[in-house]
Amino acid sequence: MVEWLKHVAVIGGIFAADYKIKNYIEDTKAIGQEETKCKNMLLIRKHHNKGAFLNAGETRRKMIMGISIAFSALATVIFVCTLGQGGRGLLKWGLTFLLGGAYSNTYDRIVRKYVVDYVSFNVPVKGIRRVIFNISDFCIMIGALLSLIGYYK
Repeated sequence: MVEWLKHVAVIGGIFAADYKIKNYIEDTKAIGQEETKCKNMLLIRKHHNKGAFLNAGETRRKMIMGISIAFSALATVIFVCTLGQGGRGLLKWGLTFLLGGAYSNTYDRIVRKYVVDYVSFNVPVKGIRRVIFNISDFCIMIGALLSLIGYYK
């Protein structure tokens, strides 16, 4: 398989999986409803994030959307530029995960006007427990870490 096609397939897979889960959560869960999974380690609950991380900037939603679009575009340009280079595998895969998550959350910001978050860690520390994520958030974090390591490697 052509190298770039693998990356595009993973980006599309991340987007599609998170899209499907977000739609399921939207259709079947009520705000405030909680469900435990994985031996009570995870909490499934619906949250509409109208800002960025932890609702930061929720009163400036258009600005957050613009930043999200700009960041996704910049990361796409960097990603496309790396595809023509030999090596740099860790950077390419980091950008792949980052873009899959960024496209999904940016789509939500444009279409839904909020990002659907749905999973948190069921831990005793309330500050950690109250943070609600989606698969795209994890992909963005993992992708950013891999990209950083791959860039300096």
